Amino acid sequence: MMDDKVVPELTVDDKLAELTIPENVANALLLVSNSSSLEKALEKLIKLAKEAGGRLDLSSKNVVTTVLRLCQSLSSTSYRDLLLLSLKVLRNLCAGEIRNQNEFLQQKGVEIVVDVITSVGFTPDPDCAIIQVALQLLGNYSVGGGERQCDVWHQLFPHKFLKIAGVRSREICDPLCMVIYTCCDGTDGLLTDLCSEQGFPILTEILRTASAVGLKEDWLKLILSKICIEGSYISLIFFKLHSYPSIENNGVRYVADQFVIEQSYLLSILSEILNERIEHIVVSHDFALSIFGILKSAAVVVDFSIRGKSGLPVGSAPIDVLGYSLTILRDICACDRLTSSMEESSKYVVDVLVSSGLIEFLLDLLRELEPPTTIRKAMKQDQIKEGTISSSFRCCPYQGFRRDIVAILGNCSYRRRHVQDEIRDKNGILLLLQQCVIDEDNPFLREWGIWCVRNLLEGNAENQGAVADLELQGTVDVPELAGLGLQVEVDPVTRRTRLVNVP
Repeated sequence: MMDDKVVPELTVDDKLAELTIPENVANALLLVSNSSSLEKALEKLIKLAKEAGGRLDLSSKNVVTTVLRLCQSLSSTSYRDLLLLSLKVLRNLCAGEIRNQNEFLQQKGVEIVVDVITSVGFTPDPDCAIIQVALQLLGNYSVGGGERQCDVWHQLFPHKFLKIAGVRSREICDPLCMVIYTCCDGTDGLLTDLCSEQGFPILTEILRTASAVGLKEDWLKLILSKICIEGSYISLIFFKLHSYPSIENNGVRYVADQFVIEQSYLLSILSEILNERIEHIVVSHDFALSIFGILKSAAVVVDFSIRGKSGLPVGSAPIDVLGYSLTILRDICACDRLTSSMEESSKYVVDVLVSSGLIEFLLDLLRELEPPTTIRKAMKQDQIKEGTISSSFRCCPYQGFRRDIVAILGNCSYRRRHVQDEIRDKNGILLLLQQCVIDEDNPFLREWGIWCVRNLLEGNAENQGAVADLELQGTVDVPELAGLGLQVEVDPVTRRTRLVNVP
C-alpha cells in the first residue's frame, strides 16, 4: 500500500508549506531528533552524526533509509536547502560507521545520490554545494572498501566522472579526486580502469580544472603519486594534456606547439609530491626516464636568450616544464630507492638515468651558460660586456636554473664512483668548480656547488689529483672559494673562466 502524502507540521519560516513527503518519513525524522520542524531535525542529525557515538546510535534507528527516502522526494531544486541538509546527514552518517555504510548499500544509496547529482546538472554554473556534499558522501561511503568501492565506480565511471571533472570548481574537484582515490585504493581492477583509454580523459580534465582553479586537499597528489611516480603512466597523461599530437624524433618527444600550462602544472604537482614525501615513495624507472625525456624536449624549445627575473613558476609553460623536470630529477637523485617491480629491482634509478646519458646532457647545458654573476662582475668590462654576452652564452631562463643542474650532478655523484669518473672523463670537474660561487640569479648556488665538488672528490684519488694539477694563469680573486683553496682565472684567449689552486 502506498504511503499517504501529508504536509508536515513545519514553521512558516521554513517556507515548506507546500512540500509533500511520506508521512512516516517526516514523523520518523522529527521523532528521532526530538525536533519540531524538518529543517531543525536535519540540522540536529548533522550535529549528532559528527561524533562516532552519535553515528553508532543512529545506525540502529534506520536513519540512513529514512533520509534517502527524503532525498527522493526532494528532487525539485525548489527545496535545495533541505536537500543539502539531507546529504550532509548522510555524509556524516557514512563517515567510518560500517553499519550505516551497509544500510546505504542495501538501500541503493549510490543510485539515489547519483540521481541527485544528475538533477543538478553540469551547466557552466551548477549548484556546486549540492555536488560537493554528494561527492563527499560517496567518498566516505567508498572508504568502506570492497563492494562499496565497486558500487560507486560502476555508477559513475566513466561518463559521469568525466562530466563532473569538467566543472571548473575547486569545491567539486577536491571531493571528486577523493572519490576516485578511495575507490581505486587497494583495488587493482579499478585502478586499471582509471589508466585506460576511458579513464585518461577523466584525469586530463581533472588536471585542466585543477590548473585553472587550484586545489586545497591532497587527493589529486595521492592519485598522481600512484599512477605517475610509482606507475608508468606519466608520459601518456603528460602528452594527452596537449591538444596537438606529440612527435618522436631520435628518442625525444616533441609537441607541435611547444607546451601548455596544464603540462607544467602536472609537473609542479609531481615535484611537490617528491619534495614532501620522497622518503616514502618508490620511484619507478619509467617515471624517471620519462621526466628525463620531457627535460630534453623542453631544452629544445626554451628561449635561452633572455635572463629569467624570477624563480619557478615563471608563467611560461616551456620554461616551467624545463624547471620542474630538473627539480623532479634533483629529488629523485637525492633519495634513490629500488622500485617494487621485480624486473627493475637489480638497478637503482640513478644508474638507469646515468646510463641513459643524464650526466653528459647536464654538463652540456652547464657549459653553454654565461658565467655566474660573481665571476661576471670580477671580469674586466673589455673582456665580457653585459650587452653582448647573450650572443656567446646562454642565459638562465629562470632564477635557479644553474643551481638545479648543479644539484642533480651533486646528488648523482654522492658515493657513486662511476658518476665521479664520468664527470672527470667528460672534463666536468673544472666546470663544476666554477659553480662554487655566489650567483644573484641562482640562490644557494655556492652551497650546491661546494656539495657537488665535495662529492666528486670524496674517495676518488684521480679526481683529487685532477684538481691538484690545475695550472695558474692570470687569476681573479673570489673570496667564496678560499675555503676550498681555489681561485678563479680567466683564459685571455677564450675568455672562459676556470678555477685553480691558490698558490
